[in-house]
Amino acid sequence: MVSYHLDPPGTPYGYALGVADIRVTDAYSARAEEYAAVFGTIDSLHPQDCAFVLRWAGSVVGPIVDAGCGPGQWTALLVDAGIDVVGVDPTAPFVEMARRRFPHAAFRQGTFDDLGVSDGSLGGVLAWYSLIHLDPSELDLALSAIERALSPVGSVLIGFFDGPAGEPFDHAVSTAWWWSVPELTRRLHSLGFAVTDTQARRAPEHRPLGALIARRRTIGHSPTRKPAPC
Repeated sequence: MVSYHLDPPGTPYGYALGVADIRVTDAYSARAEEYAAVFGTIDSLHPQDCAFVLRWAGSVVGPIVDAGCGPGQWTALLVDAGIDVVGVDPTAPFVEMARRRFPHAAFRQGTFDDLGVSDGSLGGVLAWYSLIHLDPSELDLALSAIERALSPVGSVLIGFFDGPAGEPFDHAVSTAWWWSVPELTRRLHSLGFAVTDTQARRAPEHRPLGALIARRRTIGHSPTRKPAPC
């Protein structure tokens, strides 16, 4: 029997959404209950991550898709903060679990290339560690899908493991890749985005964590909603 290490609570997990190997989704399906037990509650979210995501969501004008929502905890947090959001995930057990755990929130099965929305209709996409299993050659496909889904004033928030960009490492479920702010900034800029905010979180018990917010370069000043406390 293979033994897997699960990072401690407050540490995000991630998996590919749609454009990556189906084996990754199958691996998460097999471990859905195990992952949900560790990460599937709002209480498991790290306060620093929670504040960063809520601050971004409060600035978004239009609906948000939580792409790669897993057990649904981030979607539920945003719904509780008064945000118009739906959770989307390719893993059927996660979608079923999220609906059961958070019946007040909306969830559906989908992928980056089929988020179930019209082009240009979203105010924001949350990609919280849902890109880490994508081979570097596939990342731009996912980022392009996000770009198509967003309105001209839309933005994306990406969570990632912060390290030597494009280098693989052994993740608990399947091979994952490090990314960095400079490399993600370069790729996003080529698609018409400007990175406007970043976050780094370091702790000895897990890998370095990063997050960034990128807005369409055509964006102007927009009204914001005050996010609820985490």
